[in-house]
Parts: sequence; C-alpha cells; structure tokens
Amino acid sequence: MFGLFKKKTKAEKLQEKYNKLMKEWHQLSSINRSESDKKYQEANAVLDEIESLKTV
Repeated sequence: MFGLFKKKTKAEKLQEKYNKLMKEWHQLSSINRSESDKKYQEANAVLDEIESLKTV
C-alpha cells in the first residue's frame, strides 16, 4: 500500500515498454512478418538501452 505513489524508475518504464513490444511482436509474428520484424528491432533497441542503464 505504501508503494502506491512510488514513482517508477527509467529502467522500470523501459522494461514495461520492452514487454509490451515483445507481446506485440509475438502477436504479429503469425500475421505480418515484416511488421513483426520491426517490432522486434524496436524491442532490441529498448533492451540495449536497459542494458546501458545497468552498466552505468
């Protein structure tokens, strides 16, 4: 209950964005291959950003 108003860190926000993109990628993988590839690239870019935050 006390974490109700806790602000999310940048890493947490990026992790949520990554999870959302991977979910969209998975849904598109059986429908539209080129769009799913774009989502996968976006997700990888977000993952790289998360990794760079962890190393700093």
